[in-house]
Amino acid sequence: MRIALLTTAALIGFAANSLLTRGALGGGWLDAPTFTSIRLATGAITLALLVRLRNAGGNPERGSWSSALALAGYAVAFTLAYTRIGAGIGALLLFGAVQVTMIVVGLTRGERPLARDWMAVVLASAGLAWLTVPGATAPNFLGAALMLFAGACWGFYSIAGRSSRNPLATTSGNFWRATVLGVLALGLLVDPAAFTFRGALMATASGALASGVGYTLWYAALPSLAAWRAALLQLSVPIITAAAATVLLAESISPRLMVATVLVCGGVTLSLPRRRRRAVSRPRV
Repeated sequence: MRIALLTTAALIGFAANSLLTRGALGGGWLDAPTFTSIRLATGAITLALLVRLRNAGGNPERGSWSSALALAGYAVAFTLAYTRIGAGIGALLLFGAVQVTMIVVGLTRGERPLARDWMAVVLASAGLAWLTVPGATAPNFLGAALMLFAGACWGFYSIAGRSSRNPLATTSGNFWRATVLGVLALGLLVDPAAFTFRGALMATASGALASGVGYTLWYAALPSLAAWRAALLQLSVPIITAAAATVLLAESISPRLMVATVLVCGGVTLSLPRRRRRAVSRPRV
């Protein structure tokens, strides 16, 4: 139950990130480089404060530059990609790359999904494709390449989290390193003229809550999840995002969304581990 709650909360955080990013950039409240820089910085500050409040500063596990590089690579590539391609095909490329990366790494490390598990992956992937592909035009080559790179980076970042023993301290260490790398990469692209306080507030909510807290919860759940199952569960994020948009942004519920929801939820349900039945002891005669 604990892992289910952590995973659900983390996935909701990922969906909130999508909505906040979409609201800030789509509404013209902030440019993409500034949004990402604020998101990383506020996430790092929030996590540092939480570590201090929990008195976890003495914990030796403080993240790593390799994980931070993957996190920064995801954030920067994701930001630049969405200035070139649409949200639908972008989600398909992003989560497709996450799937391939995590499943391949899991297989090389000895994971052996059952036939039922592969069926679950195919079913959920079909749901995502059904939601995002129809109506999409051929994506910009550079934008598509950046989104695939972002997905691979997030996949490696998630894989690294499976060995974390202190999710809060690890995520905090990764975030401040990623902030340094991200600001260095995006600093020259920041447009001061596009800055608004509303956009900055959205970026702060994305960094402090949806990213900082959400990624910590994800790292807390990952050690108990197989790589392929963690990858599959993330396919529900576009569904959660679309469902939330119908409530928060008054978007209509389309038949396509309903079918995609059934397919993805069916795949996720099929992947859940089954409880073994206890053998019933019969009285001896």
